[in-house]
Amino acid sequence: MLSYSRRFLAAAALAVLTLPVAACTSDKPAPSASGAPSGAPAGSAGPADKGTGEQSKFFVQADYDAQMAMRKAQPTGPSDKPWEQSIDPQLIDTAKYKKAGPYHLCFSNAAVDNPWRQVGWKTMQAEVAQHKEITKFTALDAEGKDDKQISDIAELTGKGCDALIVSPNTTATLTPAVSGACPKVPVIVFDRGVQTDCPVTFIKPIGGYAFGAAAAEFLVDKVPAGGKILALRILPGVDVLETRWSAAKVAFDKSDLQVVGVEFTDGDAAKTKSVVSDYIQRYGKLDGVWMDAGATAVAAVEAFEDAGQPVPPINGEDQQDFLKKWSDAKLTAIAPTYPTYQWRTPVIAALKILKGEQVPKVWNLPQPAITQENLATYLKPGMPPLHYALCGCEDLPGYPEKWGGTS
Repeated sequence: MLSYSRRFLAAAALAVLTLPVAACTSDKPAPSASGAPSGAPAGSAGPADKGTGEQSKFFVQADYDAQMAMRKAQPTGPSDKPWEQSIDPQLIDTAKYKKAGPYHLCFSNAAVDNPWRQVGWKTMQAEVAQHKEITKFTALDAEGKDDKQISDIAELTGKGCDALIVSPNTTATLTPAVSGACPKVPVIVFDRGVQTDCPVTFIKPIGGYAFGAAAAEFLVDKVPAGGKILALRILPGVDVLETRWSAAKVAFDKSDLQVVGVEFTDGDAAKTKSVVSDYIQRYGKLDGVWMDAGATAVAAVEAFEDAGQPVPPINGEDQQDFLKKWSDAKLTAIAPTYPTYQWRTPVIAALKILKGEQVPKVWNLPQPAITQENLATYLKPGMPPLHYALCGCEDLPGYPEKWGGTS
């Protein structure tokens, strides 16, 4: 019988692994009421006065270049299982971790405080349930608190875990806790990185630069020269979000577009709608909207609808509410993704490691974008509005009901 020990929220609501990589930290530049970008003083401007401000301190040219190259690379692995695929894998030997089953897997989770993480968590549990050799699965939820996750990791290393999966709440602060666990148990890190290479493998989609570039390049292609762009960000100081904006800045700085504002919304739909409405009133109209995450994209669209204006080119993400709005309203849109199918991969990796099989040191998963050409493929009738289309969960037991859908 598979047992679960977890303390998850009752409501259930990128960095690479080496030292030079940008990290999620609490060292956050203060948002500016003027709309100046993160890390830029109010009124500062990017090259040729594009309105993008100074480049983020999180920007690493080598990482940017690597992700741009990976966008064009063909992954290896099963064509119908992107969560098992890898881009340019550098395989490492894991023979020293080989042991006979059954296995006790442990998971230290940053949080389940947003729909993306909730979909991912359901997907991970379903993946675990598929493997009879996993007879115990202990998961602790840090509730978005660094200090709690540090305590959780210390607790899990004393519970007889055969392998420990970690999704860090932040990068720099959690690095010592992960470093302390590595000598005691094989560690698999995914989603967000840490500043040590001691984990056996680090699993992630291509990364934030790829997401941000895909959205910005779409706007550069669709918006006429001189067009006014509003950039919406969730919050400053988080590596994967900072790199999304960093890549967008590169694209906008090379373009003929004008970024008229960079605003933080805290991922709140009402605030997003209010910000967009304010900019429509200020400038008369906007020609494009760039977002570092798509959870509030529908709110941004509704601001234009409420103003009686056509919705300009915009990016969202693979949430069903945005994909449906896109289809129904015939938007000009793109949805870069940060696939929730990555929540399956750490479980698969842990079993490979415990069986002594090779795994990539950095496991780069494919990161597709949803376009007008493939939109219909990702619309999932019967799934809830906040479901993420790239869950990779359609073949798992209990789909769609366990993910809130109907058959």
